Amino acid sequence: MATTNLQKYLDFKPYKPKKGEDYMSVEQVNHFKNILISWKKLLMTEAEKTMDHMKQDSSKLSDPNDAATQEEEFRLELRTRDRERKLISKIDQALKRIEEGSYGYCEDTGEPIGIKRLEARPIATLSIEAQERHEKMEKTQVD
Repeated sequence: MATTNLQKYLDFKPYKPKKGEDYMSVEQVNHFKNILISWKKLLMTEAEKTMDHMKQDSSKLSDPNDAATQEEEFRLELRTRDRERKLISKIDQALKRIEEGSYGYCEDTGEPIGIKRLEARPIATLSIEAQERHEKMEKTQVD
């Protein structure tokens, strides 16, 4: 989800650091904590809607084509929810890093990840440079 999409869904304003403000100040941490909690709530609500929808629409359809279409729709919804379940796990890990005081810092280098990157991907654990290195290594291992 790009920044604008995440902002649109969660309705938050980008963080503007104050002059001389330390990286991952209390205000910054609270900003990202609120984003993560809101994002998780949104995903949980969507999962609930899916379960309700599937319970209500799981009636046996007499037409085999209709039944096959419904089954395919359910399969796609479940696949989406599985991806979102994994995302919720990453959000929980980010919230844990906030509690531990390591949120916002690259887990490879210990350097700041950066406000803009975290707003684009609040669950990021690597700086852009470290992420690029990981992707290059993965690519060379596949080749």
